[in-house]
Amino acid sequence: MKVSGITSTAILSFLLGIAAPVCAQQEQQGEKQDHPQQQESKHQQAKPEAQHEQQRQDNKEQEHAQQQQRQDQNKQQEHAQQQQRQDQNKQQEQAQQQQRQDQNKQQQQAQQQQRQNQNRQQQQQAQRNNQQQRTPEQQRVQQSAWQQHRSQDWQSDHRTWQQRGGYRGYRIPDDRYRGYFGPDHGFRIQGLPFLVVGGYPRFQYDGYWISTVDPWPESWGDDWYDTDDVYVNYVDNGYYLYNSRYPGAGIAINISL
Repeated sequence: MKVSGITSTAILSFLLGIAAPVCAQQEQQGEKQDHPQQQESKHQQAKPEAQHEQQRQDNKEQEHAQQQQRQDQNKQQEHAQQQQRQDQNKQQEQAQQQQRQDQNKQQQQAQQQQRQNQNRQQQQQAQRNNQQQRTPEQQRVQQSAWQQHRSQDWQSDHRTWQQRGGYRGYRIPDDRYRGYFGPDHGFRIQGLPFLVVGGYPRFQYDGYWISTVDPWPESWGDDWYDTDDVYVNYVDNGYYLYNSRYPGAGIAINISL
């Protein structure tokens, strides 16, 4: 009986020893079979999360792009508004500056015109007084001096200051010239202080002695020095006397104090 029990026990142990590795192997195979399924399950679970993460990232980038676009638009609008304000301010400043310049110019012109009128009135009065004081003999001498220097052929008789070698007389200061000389400042020789120097007529205007060194054109009237308005102009580095009634021909003159 003991031998039989021992034998049964040994057989059972052997069977158990064989069964245990088999079960373990089956369990391992089962685990191997379960592992890919678990990995696939995990992969399937991770895939939606990755998609959500990518979507969130895309949304974030889109939102950032929209925000940047809004900032750029706002910046452009602010810059445009600022430029518009600057342009408006600049235009206003230019308009105000132009208005001030126009006002100053008008005031200067009005003052200059007033001075010219006063000087013209004083000159006319002095001419009338001087004419009243002249004797018939003085009038005859003056008329004779002018008539003796009437040209027979203006084109061949007259010479410019360049042909004479340049002007060497007194030069009128610019501010004085602008105020009393030039085409806008006509006057009449009649009644002005008058002399004959070297056979040529000389008269005084605005404190300066004006001497003719050229004959006057034959086309001018016989008494132009009494009836016509004349003016002194500076042309080609020299002074010339022009007759307003006969424009184009200028008599070379010399200025002295």
